[in-house]
Amino acid sequence: MFNYRKRLFYPVYVERQDPIFAKVLLEHYAGRDSEFTSAVQYLNHRSNMPNRHIKELLGIIAAEELGHMELIAIAITKLGGPSLSYTDSKGSPWVIDYIDHSDDPIKMLQLDILTETREADLYQQHLEMTSDLTMKRLIAFLISREEVHKRLLQKAQLLLEETSSPEEFNELIYDYKISLQILE
Repeated sequence: MFNYRKRLFYPVYVERQDPIFAKVLLEHYAGRDSEFTSAVQYLNHRSNMPNRHIKELLGIIAAEELGHMELIAIAITKLGGPSLSYTDSKGSPWVIDYIDHSDDPIKMLQLDILTETREADLYQQHLEMTSDLTMKRLIAFLISREEVHKRLLQKAQLLLEETSSPEEFNELIYDYKISLQILE
């Protein structure tokens, strides 16, 4: 299911080193509302999702979240940040309690939508903490991708609640692929 591409989702440039901002970005690497947290949660929800179309969507989004984590790791390194480990900006280790362990399909999607909202909100807060225009562009890009994920998860929830046809569920993957065309 997963493929590794050497090419990044988005190029990572920095104007100058900023170890303080690099430390802030650790929240997105392995904090409560991090890319790692969302990827692990989506993989868990994928395992418990009975709908095969939504299961595929969760896998695709999880893979992209891991790609975002890679972008954050590169940014932290280029900014002169600390060695990476699964800790947040305060040095607290990542814990499994950060993810939801539900098995109800609607509840899982609701919580996944909230996860995307919290991630985007956290990025928005951190956007204002840097004057580096290249970092601002990277963070704006990540916010836009979290919004795409949120919209797709909302659509999946609506389709599941309405007991939609398989063709309508197929649109989820099509919509995701269309969202990637701007990246090429």
